[in-house]
Amino acid sequence: MLWELFITFLKIGFVSFGGGYAVIPLIQYEVSGNGWLTMTEFQEAVSLAGMAPGPIATNSATLIGYKAAGPLGAIMSTLGMVLPSLIIIIGLAALFFRVQNNKWVKSSFYGLRPIVTGLIVYAAIHFGFLGKQESVISWVSIGTLLICGVSIFLLLKYKFHPFMLILAAGAAGIVLF
Repeated sequence: MLWELFITFLKIGFVSFGGGYAVIPLIQYEVSGNGWLTMTEFQEAVSLAGMAPGPIATNSATLIGYKAAGPLGAIMSTLGMVLPSLIIIIGLAALFFRVQNNKWVKSSFYGLRPIVTGLIVYAAIHFGFLGKQESVISWVSIGTLLICGVSIFLLLKYKFHPFMLILAAGAAGIVLF
């Protein structure tokens, strides 16, 4: 089990372009495929990982590893998740300063943006509505849309601090749900 957690998160770590939120669907696929957590447990782990300081993908790996195999599972999952980044960033830092103005390099980074955005949108839709056991149109989905809409409005129109919006959204969740 420990080796399986390490290898799984090592693979995820090597393809986690776009940050933690973009890789959540891949983590979900692996976790559900291996039966380590139920969908509800997975959603709770990702929610908690998003609220905790640090990268959401690493925090998710740690929580999933802990739930699946205890403290050693948390360590193995975390190592698997961060080791690829460490290896890649050291290699890329050395290489990037040599090729940073290359046309092909710049173009490839522009090409990755749409898929990263798509994966983030997928994760938002899946966690907001489709991952729930109840109907897509329910009090919970309406409340979720309301909190999301008000948060976006306050961010864009009034430039509210994200931390204050997180606290307000948590309070709204307590009141609404």
